[in-house]
Amino acid sequence: MRRNVTSMRNQYVQQQESIQQASMKRKKRLVRRLVVFTILFFTICGLLISTLMSRVEALEEKNTEKAKLQATLEKLEKKQTVLKEEIVKLNDDEYIAKIARRDYFLSDEGEIIFNIPEQAKKEEEEE
Repeated sequence: MRRNVTSMRNQYVQQQESIQQASMKRKKRLVRRLVVFTILFFTICGLLISTLMSRVEALEEKNTEKAKLQATLEKLEKKQTVLKEEIVKLNDDEYIAKIARRDYFLSDEGEIIFNIPEQAKKEEEEE
């Protein structure tokens, strides 16, 4: 049962159709704007997240480098302490004489210096 209905072409119907068409156009523009802003939003979020990740990675590298430099600083401070102690010892004449006897084979009065090869010392220590 199909009826053929003819539409009325009066001013009210035409006005309602134009209002409906304008409403559809506004909805299309709204959807397009929302799609564009959504794409823009996610693009900006992606850029911000990638920037944040690169900053975090750079910060981790800097912290690793800081830890290595801190360890180096501690070693150098220990070495500085040892060298300061050596300076104090080198101001003592007896210590200088001991080093001269040991390293340069200088003898005191009545001493005889025997030169023992390094390999022989190692063999004696192993036994």
